[in-house]
Amino acid sequence: MLRFDDLSVFVRTADEGSLSAAARTLEMSPALASAALKRLEGTLGLRLVVRTTRSLRLTDEGEQYLLHAREALRQLKEGHDKLVQRKETPGGLLRIAMPSDLGRNTLLYWLDKFQAQYPNVQYQLSVSDRQADMFRQPVDLALRYGRQDDSTMVAMPIAPDNRRALAASPEYVRKHGKPASLADLVRHNCLCYVLEDVVHNRWTFYPPDGSGDGKPVTLLVQGNRCADDADLVRRWAVAGQGIVYKSRMDLADDLRHGRLQILLPEWLGEPTPLHLVCMHRAQVTPTVLLLRDFLREQYQQL
Repeated sequence: MLRFDDLSVFVRTADEGSLSAAARTLEMSPALASAALKRLEGTLGLRLVVRTTRSLRLTDEGEQYLLHAREALRQLKEGHDKLVQRKETPGGLLRIAMPSDLGRNTLLYWLDKFQAQYPNVQYQLSVSDRQADMFRQPVDLALRYGRQDDSTMVAMPIAPDNRRALAASPEYVRKHGKPASLADLVRHNCLCYVLEDVVHNRWTFYPPDGSGDGKPVTLLVQGNRCADDADLVRRWAVAGQGIVYKSRMDLADDLRHGRLQILLPEWLGEPTPLHLVCMHRAQVTPTVLLLRDFLREQYQQL
């Protein structure tokens, strides 16, 4: 099998007119350079160089092979340089999976801004509330809520302090009033989310630091609507159909524009940190690191 180093020794020897000079240029011992040249000749089954104690010249076969060896080394170097440039220059295809509500209403605009800064970046997005199988699906990165306990994955925090929030529209509050306490939620229409055929109707809250015994409170809520699309559940809440309990990131734009308002703000919602996840560290390219930092900055501005 041809070796890159052996080709380099042969071409350098032809350029320098001396095996010892080639060895010095390549920062190797004359013995290693001589062994490389002999190995190349053995692989080809041809004599490439005629050496005496004072001179060195290429054989006819060596002269012909030199042209091909130079071209091979040139192409290898060109390929190497292109890969290095691609690695160092932000760009390439990012195949990203993300939750429906966050993807459609927040990340979509953030990714537009990121691509405007780095126009060589391309996207292939998978928007679904079902967790993508990164081993089987064509997905390189995933934005996921919740704790990431899988030690085989690389999880980069984007929103480590994000929590769920209880919210309703001003219209709903005007018609039905605000819940005065957590226990009061049982008389309200609570809009629930369905994932993997499980209705998430157990809502957990945490008392503020120093209040009560510090234990979380879990309530079984009910309502007249549920859906397996988190975006649809949020839209129902905006339309005044009930109370929603969702990631504050999902609600940020509605809260900012007054379409929703926080209820029982003295209670802390469940932690729902957001992470950018990939399968192994080799996927954490400079472009991915730039995306991670950009998403963190955007979150801080919510």
